[in-house]
Amino acid sequence: MTMDMPEQTTVPSYVHTQKIHPINTNQLLRELPKEVDQRILPHLELVTLELGQVISEAGSKQRYVYFPLDSIISLLYVMENGASAEIAVVGNDGMVGVALFMGGESTTSRAVVQSAGFAYRLLGQRLVDEFNRHGAMLHLMLRYSQVLLTQMAQTAVCNRHHSIEQQLCRWLLISIDRLPNNHLQMTQELIANMLGVRREGVTDAAGKLQRMGIINYSRGHIEVTNRRLLEKTCCECYEVVKRESARLMSPHQSCKSS
Repeated sequence: MTMDMPEQTTVPSYVHTQKIHPINTNQLLRELPKEVDQRILPHLELVTLELGQVISEAGSKQRYVYFPLDSIISLLYVMENGASAEIAVVGNDGMVGVALFMGGESTTSRAVVQSAGFAYRLLGQRLVDEFNRHGAMLHLMLRYSQVLLTQMAQTAVCNRHHSIEQQLCRWLLISIDRLPNNHLQMTQELIANMLGVRREGVTDAAGKLQRMGIINYSRGHIEVTNRRLLEKTCCECYEVVKRESARLMSPHQSCKSS
């Protein structure tokens, strides 16, 4: 007498990956309704992003979009002489690659990994196809684009009218909001490149914040030890972006759009 063995089912590898690195770590992926998830999830690829890695260059066609999980990606404008300045920060709140669904396919900014970690990568054409369904993805991405534009505009205002100390405070708050803890690995030289200022200015500002008990800084490692005082020392630019992001990306807005 022979017994029929139970049929074995193969669980797709992407399911295992997303159990270890949940997609809901990223706010945009978390907001997608179930029917969009079913079309998108099987095509998400988990990638490791290294500090300083360039994931897209200015003027080049963007083939992939990236949804950071615990990594941070800076969008930088680089001048002809090599000088650069950060125009926006993308972490687990968003996505790199909005030019693809906006129709431009490329931008004038360079996307560089500011804090190493993981991200989900998706072929850009799949995002465009979903966007062109004129459903939940379209509304979500348009709202996120407005958040990103707000951040860019406020960064420009901050860099023009506020002190290096205030700019550094804003940058620290934006960064730790997108990380699982209050620790950053970042040299003063890299911070200066992000802010578009001289390294000496960052050294002075970081030293003052450390004397105030706001941060601990040692050998490229920054720990924010007093967030409340950091927010108090910062200019209004951080709160402007934070409020607009909360308004546009809230679950209530998602329900209205869908």
